[in-house]
Amino acid sequence: MANAYTDELPWWSGLAPVAILALGTFAVATDAFIVAGLLPSMAAALRVSVAAAGQSVTTFAITYAVLAPILATIAAKTSRRTLLIGALSVIGIANLGAALAPTFAVLLIFRVIAATGAALYTPTAGATAALIVRPSVRARALAIVVGGLTAATILSVPLGHYINIWAGWRPTLGLVAALCFTIGFTLFRTLPITASGASVPLRTRLAVLRQAGVMKVLPLTVLGMAAGYTPYAYSIPVLRGAGMSAAATGTALFLYGLGAALGSIGCGYVTDRWGATRSLGITYSVMTVALGTLAWLARQDAARPEAVIEVLVGLWGASTWSQTPPQQHRLVGTAPQGAALAISLNASAIYLGIGSGTALGGAALAAGIPMVYGIGACLAALALLYLRVTA
Repeated sequence: MANAYTDELPWWSGLAPVAILALGTFAVATDAFIVAGLLPSMAAALRVSVAAAGQSVTTFAITYAVLAPILATIAAKTSRRTLLIGALSVIGIANLGAALAPTFAVLLIFRVIAATGAALYTPTAGATAALIVRPSVRARALAIVVGGLTAATILSVPLGHYINIWAGWRPTLGLVAALCFTIGFTLFRTLPITASGASVPLRTRLAVLRQAGVMKVLPLTVLGMAAGYTPYAYSIPVLRGAGMSAAATGTALFLYGLGAALGSIGCGYVTDRWGATRSLGITYSVMTVALGTLAWLARQDAARPEAVIEVLVGLWGASTWSQTPPQQHRLVGTAPQGAALAISLNASAIYLGIGSGTALGGAALAAGIPMVYGIGACLAALALLYLRVTA
């Protein structure tokens, strides 16, 4: 089937469905991140520790990392419109199931199902956005889709935190489900029918791993994201445990997201001007200092300045999300012939790092809040060292 755009259509003709795709990306990313704002309530309701409840984030991330390349291979010949609507429906059903889960084990099952839908939706949304608009506005379309992820990074955790206070964690997940169903129905009504993608065997997708340069770059993605996410899933308890009020915690979470958005944008300029290695060096240095200072402040018995903590949390968010563009830049330079496949594997490495960091944070939580921040700082320092050795 032919592409959905034609030269006779105005340049803006495909951007309306692209905006809906971006709302879907927002919903998917919100599902991935919002749980961090619900952990204390979720743990209490399901009678598990906060550390155990945090493993729902680990489960989601690891499932996404493993299934993304596999699902892309299996579903390559299916209509993208069908994939997108089906993926949002799966995520919506999974969130309804999680909202009604009587036990933590049942909740984990539904988080795996939600991650399956997310692993299918996000890559397909980007490919579809590029297909349904004129080539001259393709970059703008992709930026709009990525904007959904950025918006979720800023809003999902503080939004989940406040909705949880007002209504509880189960209705919060129900709202995520309703959002997914609504966007899926809207895509059904507005998205043009597009051709399926090209089928690329899984063996071909993984062949890029045999390139030595790629094998040097991808471990840094895992290590750096693990550093940033060691405290993230437990951000509510670690911030409150560090002496932050409920209002200040919400502000800090918002500043984390704002820092993430600014970091992901600003690092592109730094990378173009000074190169990917220097950009990453700045990133891991800032992350080491921010998390190390938070660890030090958490150990102090005296009153801790909330404004300073909020700024440090913003720097933590900025450094966590300024890793991806320069890492992708390095991968394109290392494997130009297999750049698309290398970047897709980098997405899996991101979620593998998120899952690993969350697992480490949960294990460290029993040893105290300074330990959680301290492990994150140590991993960031290790990422900086790895960067210097492999650059």
